[in-house]
Amino acid sequence: MSRLRITEIFFSLQGETRTVGLPTVFIRLTGCPLRCGYCDTAYAFQGGKQVEIEDILTQVSSYGAHYVTVTGGEPLAQRACLTLLQRLCDEGYEVSLETSGAIDVSEVDPRVIKVIDIKTPGSLEVNKNKFENIDHILPHDQIKFVICDRQDYDWAKLIMNQYKIADRCEVLFSPSFEQQSPGELADWILQDRLPVRLQIQLHKFLWGDAQGK
Repeated sequence: MSRLRITEIFFSLQGETRTVGLPTVFIRLTGCPLRCGYCDTAYAFQGGKQVEIEDILTQVSSYGAHYVTVTGGEPLAQRACLTLLQRLCDEGYEVSLETSGAIDVSEVDPRVIKVIDIKTPGSLEVNKNKFENIDHILPHDQIKFVICDRQDYDWAKLIMNQYKIADRCEVLFSPSFEQQSPGELADWILQDRLPVRLQIQLHKFLWGDAQGK
């Protein structure tokens, strides 16, 4: 299958991960099997339009960017996403994939930077985590925990230790926007000397919840 259901393709600054602040083309796929309590892209749950992969590549090329992020929704809910990721890598882009970790990542092109969001209790979807995906983490990948409260923070520490995640790849702790204080989360990280990167959603501070940003 050479088509994907796409909600939007847009050019913006990366708001998260290690490439935060860099101009990036975002490809937002439609559909998601999860319903996280803090989701800020519910508009991508349905709708969208079918687009040929060749046409996606043409649109991405028009922006003249080096970085491309494939996101959702949950991009891996569409099987053809794997083909898109491979094609983007073949074209020479630095490609990242934002995924919930609820779907198998073992077939993702190893050149892709996987950013796996392990769902905390505060997400309301903690039971959807597919922890087998941790076995497919590569050193250039990143694992993210969205922290909604102290319970989430303590839970994330336990999961980190249980799976020795910090030994596998970089770990991101992200405060749930307008739910968990970034300063308070920073204090907890410093007190516990956690080997994690605190990240805030840069795009939220620049543009709020504007779609296509």
